[in-house]
Amino acid sequence: MMLDPLASVVAFCPAETQTYLGSPSLVRLPDGRLVVSHDFFGPGSPKDADGREYLTHVYRSADEGQHWERIAEIPGAFWSTLFLHRGALYLLGCSAEYGDIVIRRSEDGGRTWSTPADERSGLLFRGGPGRTPPNYHCAPVPVLPYAGRLWRAFEDCDPCVWGSGFRACVISAPEAADLLDARQWRMTNKLPYDQESDPPAFGGDGACGWLEGNVVLDPAGQLWDVLRVHSVTPEGYAALVRIDPETHTLSFDPATGFIPFPGGMTKFTIRYHPDSGRYWTISNNVTNPANPSQRSVLSLHSSADLRHWRHERTLLDNARLPDPEPERQVGFQYVDWQFDGDALIAAVRTAYRGAHNFHDSNYIVFQRVRWQKEGS
Repeated sequence: MMLDPLASVVAFCPAETQTYLGSPSLVRLPDGRLVVSHDFFGPGSPKDADGREYLTHVYRSADEGQHWERIAEIPGAFWSTLFLHRGALYLLGCSAEYGDIVIRRSEDGGRTWSTPADERSGLLFRGGPGRTPPNYHCAPVPVLPYAGRLWRAFEDCDPCVWGSGFRACVISAPEAADLLDARQWRMTNKLPYDQESDPPAFGGDGACGWLEGNVVLDPAGQLWDVLRVHSVTPEGYAALVRIDPETHTLSFDPATGFIPFPGGMTKFTIRYHPDSGRYWTISNNVTNPANPSQRSVLSLHSSADLRHWRHERTLLDNARLPDPEPERQVGFQYVDWQFDGDALIAAVRTAYRGAHNFHDSNYIVFQRVRWQKEGS
């Protein structure tokens, strides 16, 4: 049975405004309430003084996602991740499209937030003015506790060419530190994508690159930055970039680092579930080989070793819904999700019912997905 694409609408913006809704992130608070954030992009979206997209809204639900209240508007927050740490709610991302890396803290469940005015209050790594590097980039990807530190992936787009210009990097800080203090944070080297290492399937068009990485611990105890690979192939690939937590360095072996990954052309989030002993993701597997950029199908996938992935369940498929729309106008994408008992809860950037195209999303939607543990 397919999910309802508009089961629980968090936010909506009409396509004619040319303001689109992106980068959803999701947490459940200790008191049981749900919090979702998203930003705005597109020609009609709010811009900062440098003309960059830069605004985030925060919503909260007290009835399991049936109704949502907007509780905060945050200028200077973009591509950001919500996460809980030591009783507080944090928002970690960029200050704008290709801006600074910034973090905010909320002590009241997301209604009010600290301001990253300087390096003592959440301005962690300064970006350059305009498109002068560093041009920091990310997506709402997980913050992973490991070896007494919190780890989170970013990129620096240098040169600032979408796709080929992204340089992978990871930041971390001690778990016990004041996370608003930039002196507590450390960044790895910035690893560029080497197009000379492209597998033959990538086509060699000079546009391939990596972005929107997830920091993940594999079964052997090795830390990886698992990145989306922009390669226009229907098979889909991810890149496994090795993180050395002792030296804070990244390295990549092209002979073993590219892995087949369902939906690797689009942003994904990977989380490990200890009871099932598997890694899980919700991603856009391509079912139409003629359209490698397809985002009209959304599926649950899992892996035991982080390298080999299997399809578990199709969650949304435009072609199997009543009154399907043209494939290139539908996108169920950029999913952020969490384990929630015997279910997964998810926030989905959605282009549907009136969107200009699959990319220019007009909805943020909350979904609850039933799943079965391995062996059940």
